[in-house]
Amino acid sequence: MKDNFENSAPFQRLGRRAFFRQGTLLLTASASATLEPSSLFANAAVKGVSVGLITDLHHADKPAASNRYYRETLDKLSEAAVRFEKEKIDFVVELGDLIDAADTVDTEQRYLKEINREFSKIAKDRHYVLGNHCVDTLTKAEFLGGVEQKKSYYSFDRGEFHFVVLDACFRSDGEPYGRKNSKWTDSNIPPAELEWLRADLKSTSKKTVVFAHQRLDVTTNFGVKNGAEVRKILEKSGKVLVVLQGHSHQNELNDIGNIHYCTLRAMVEGSGAENNGYSVLEMVSASTILLTGFRGQKEYDLS
Repeated sequence: MKDNFENSAPFQRLGRRAFFRQGTLLLTASASATLEPSSLFANAAVKGVSVGLITDLHHADKPAASNRYYRETLDKLSEAAVRFEKEKIDFVVELGDLIDAADTVDTEQRYLKEINREFSKIAKDRHYVLGNHCVDTLTKAEFLGGVEQKKSYYSFDRGEFHFVVLDACFRSDGEPYGRKNSKWTDSNIPPAELEWLRADLKSTSKKTVVFAHQRLDVTTNFGVKNGAEVRKILEKSGKVLVVLQGHSHQNELNDIGNIHYCTLRAMVEGSGAENNGYSVLEMVSASTILLTGFRGQKEYDLS
């Protein structure tokens, strides 16, 4: 019997890892029928990378408002943690707005401590993207210190892939968000970070996935104001496959310049387990990538 929170996509009955192993073997066999069996087995056994993804938890101890059920995110996160353990993810990424805004520094730090205590149990290898609510009252240094992460933007390699974490929590004048000094509609990636991004992408030979909070694919209030400039850098590199983002709380997929821009559903939206949303990104190769969604999160073939 399936878990009561597993959706009904056919491949999940096999398990995603089995699905990808079989898919890789079949693709290899059909493309190269002259390969020896040992070669087929070696290709099928290539280890990919599995990533647990959540976004927009907005954890806070306050009544629900505008369909955001702040006090339910701890339970929703617990369900996601069970799934991530079952799927044996390699690392987990939180795409921003881990906490909601608070009136005082002490209150917001309490929210952060509560939710991070549970989030940190999921995996030792975990990554936090800064969201606008994360640094509404807190400074970036305070938030990063609370989650024991050194930088707000950086990159790392896992397996055959390169991963980039971006920070768009800067005002148009370059000032970083913090202490209620900003508007959520004014998000930007400043020149220094753009230069770092160019250099970082130039320095890697690996295919790349980018994590962001504010969206890079739209010109609405949810978008990074200089998103077009960022996209140009990503496209010019020829290495970026997928951008994963949150912020607008909705499922959406756009393809721009041969890059998938995948917006994930907010965990805070809606009451009850049926309104949860989280996902697992399975990367076997540049041509075999699948985002499997649970509850309200849609599934996308990003191959």
